[in-house]
Amino acid sequence: MQNKKVNYKEFFKDKKITVMGLGLLGRGIGYTKFLAECGADLVVTDLKTKEQLATSIKALSKFTNIRFVLGGHRLEDFRDRDMIIKSAGVPMDSPYIKEARDNNIPVEMDVSLFVKLAPEITVIGVTGTRGKSMTTALIYEILKQNEKFLKRKVYLGGNVRGIATLPLLKKIKRGDVLVCELDSWQLQGFGDSKISPHISVFTSFMPDHMNYYKDSMKDYFNDKANIFNYQKEEDVLIVRPAMKELIPKDLKSKLTIANAKNVAGYKFIVPGEYQKENLACAVEVVKQFNIPINKIKKAVKGFKGLEGRLQFLKEIKGVKIYNDNNATTPEATIAGIEALGKNKRNIILICGGADKKLDLTNFVKVVNKNCKALVLIPGTGTDNLITNYELRVKNETGKDLKDVFQKSLGFASRGDIVLFSPAFASFGMFNNEYERNDLFMKIIKKFR
Repeated sequence: MQNKKVNYKEFFKDKKITVMGLGLLGRGIGYTKFLAECGADLVVTDLKTKEQLATSIKALSKFTNIRFVLGGHRLEDFRDRDMIIKSAGVPMDSPYIKEARDNNIPVEMDVSLFVKLAPEITVIGVTGTRGKSMTTALIYEILKQNEKFLKRKVYLGGNVRGIATLPLLKKIKRGDVLVCELDSWQLQGFGDSKISPHISVFTSFMPDHMNYYKDSMKDYFNDKANIFNYQKEEDVLIVRPAMKELIPKDLKSKLTIANAKNVAGYKFIVPGEYQKENLACAVEVVKQFNIPINKIKKAVKGFKGLEGRLQFLKEIKGVKIYNDNNATTPEATIAGIEALGKNKRNIILICGGADKKLDLTNFVKVVNKNCKALVLIPGTGTDNLITNYELRVKNETGKDLKDVFQKSLGFASRGDIVLFSPAFASFGMFNNEYERNDLFMKIIKKFR
């Protein structure tokens, strides 16, 4: 890891940089704006069109050192450049990234580039198919509340909505702490740079993104494994119990198993045994900073949970409504069903969306056993579910999300639960899962 302060403005000034993937979520806007402010010569290229990216382009309109190449990429923008910064989700076999590497141009990513340029700080990284957002939020909340005790600042970065990590170079000082959620794509950047966080958490590993990894669980795990691959002896890896068997025997860093029994006395609002394991991971992390247990427990007690992650919203005529929008795999939705209503058959499940090429056999078994009814969001994954699997519960497909929610209330009686837990990707009907979440929250607000 980097041990000395780099003058980031001088580092980026006049460098010819191609930003691959601007996007709509704000992260791409954040680091592109930062690079422009530093005086870089920027080409911003995206598969989306000028019309689709109108809001993102508007946010960068004052900069004269940005050229936009939209609606597709050009090989020429990956030659004769000093650096490429790629966004998450760029295909592994991208001919444009190959072109850059064939021309010996460094390919970087937001978080890993930040880590390389930052002064000597403590980097905490959290990954996992499920549980990384909750664990990251808990770690950040506990450390943030104890900044005075720590006598250093704590920052949040990585795979967090609307947050670009690179601009934190303007604020972060030696000795500070960065807590970052890292998905498999961002960890590609860590692998390319041959670095890992000082304190790493690996919560879970199960099939996901098989549409991207082309059914290769090995490739998916290899990206995730960069969370610990380059750790040193003084570093720490924390895992949930089920993950122990997946960690290599020749691990250089210290391995800690986080057990839910260790947090049995904590007042924690979020339901589900797996969430207690996530809490246990977070507690193991903050223990590395010697924070007293009473201070940790106080912060956990005040934790309100996360939007879109098994979040209780309201009760409508005796029916409890939960938002689990970020459950984008069958396993994540299964965990939500089991946390709220295992064997009670009182759940009306709202799910469906775009296909991720995942096996739905176990998901259908759990739904048939535990759910009262199923209301489906249209999409390729929904089509696969209806066509190829036997649903033994009442089910209906809505025309849009509002219609889906209204239909779910039609199936519900007092004492039932409406669980919005998609189990599929959002693409097709929505630009991303956040857009889907925001629309669901807007719909619920209007119901009494």
